[in-house]
This record gives sequence, structure tokens and C-alpha cells, in this order.
Amino acid sequence: MNTILILERLDRLEKLLIGNKEVLTFDEASDYTGISRSYLYKLTASGKIPHSKPNGKMLFFDKKKLVEWLLQNKRQSQQELQDEALANTMHHKVN
Repeated sequence: MNTILILERLDRLEKLLIGNKEVLTFDEASDYTGISRSYLYKLTASGKIPHSKPNGKMLFFDKKKLVEWLLQNKRQSQQELQDEALANTMHHKVN
């Protein structure tokens, strides 16, 4: 990566951290999520990721919806599964 691209990316990341923006541009969404620009474009083109296109060209992303999308299909850890099984076992013994 050349120096100019690194500086541009750092500038965008700084704006995200300082500005607490609710709506992200395409590049900001890519940086925020860590999803490559090419894959993010594929996700938007196929309608698999929530986004807006108010003027028919530029893409925008609601940060809260991005986080929800990123955290979908949660998998429980082994510890969470064991805790849940223990809680269910204790509940059934009491009843």
C-alpha cells in the first residue's frame, strides 16, 4: 500500500472515531467493517447487506444496521452452551 492510500485510510478512520457518525459512506463502511471494497460492493449489489442509495449512485450505510448485520447468526461458545444446559437441568430438577 502506498503512503497516500495509508494516509487517506487513517484520515477516514480518525473521522469515524472522532465524529461518531451514524451514517457511513461506502469507503467508511468498508474501513469500519473490515470488508474489502470489492466484496462490500458484491454484498450491496446482491442486496445482502443493508444500505441506502438516495440519489441512485452513492451508497450509504446506517452504522447500527451494519453492526446488527455483522452480528447476525450468532454462535454460542462452548461455555455458554454448558451454562445453558446446567441452567435447564437445574430448572427441571426444581419442577
